[in-house]
Amino acid sequence: MVIKVYLASSSGSTAIKKKQQDVVGFLEALKIDYTPLDIACNEENRLWMRENVPGEKKPTNGIPLPPQIFNEESYCGDYETFFDAKEDNQVYAFLGLAPPPGSKQGDPAEECNGVVNGESEEVVEEEQEELAGEQAAEEGGEEEEEVVEEEQEELAVGDAELAEDEEAEEEIKKVTGEEDDQGEEEEDEEPKEEDVQPVSEEEEDLVISEEEEELRKLEEEEEEADAEDEEDE
Repeated sequence: MVIKVYLASSSGSTAIKKKQQDVVGFLEALKIDYTPLDIACNEENRLWMRENVPGEKKPTNGIPLPPQIFNEESYCGDYETFFDAKEDNQVYAFLGLAPPPGSKQGDPAEECNGVVNGESEEVVEEEQEELAGEQAAEEGGEEEEEVVEEEQEELAVGDAELAEDEEAEEEIKKVTGEEDDQGEEEEDEEPKEEDVQPVSEEEEDLVISEEEEELRKLEEEEEEADAEDEEDE
């Protein structure tokens, strides 16, 4: 039986690289023969891996990620199931292999725990950090949305207050405009009152002299009339 490990030699994901190193390093530590098959440089390997991973083991997008482990044509599992088997000291059962004669199932795993398990823990920690980072980013996005909503509400309140201030200013202008119009009307009426001014002494003397002259003329006319009447008699 040949153990096949499907890997991506040019993967840009640090997590995938560490998972692949974890699997390969553990198999080498147990001196288990395996064949690495690169899916990045070989299209046939990539298609074969995708077609032979069971549907229930594929992610939601339907594209399984390396490392994927097979025993000949039989599917063994991905990194997560491999890691669980390693933790339970059931790697040989996971791979479908019989333990070496005279060895215990758990001994090889214990011998490799010093290095390989350390790498596994690093991978798990990195995945946890990535998940924490994604959660923090989502929470940050929600906080930003809340801040934006609060700012929009504050702007709306400010616009309402500004509109109220403008309406108040217009009312004040209307009131002051009416007062100004009334003030102008009163100013227009004041000159009319000023036109009625008292007559000066010279004008009064002139008026009196004119009246006296008229009276004198009337008296003279009456005297002439009386004289004419006496002559007629």
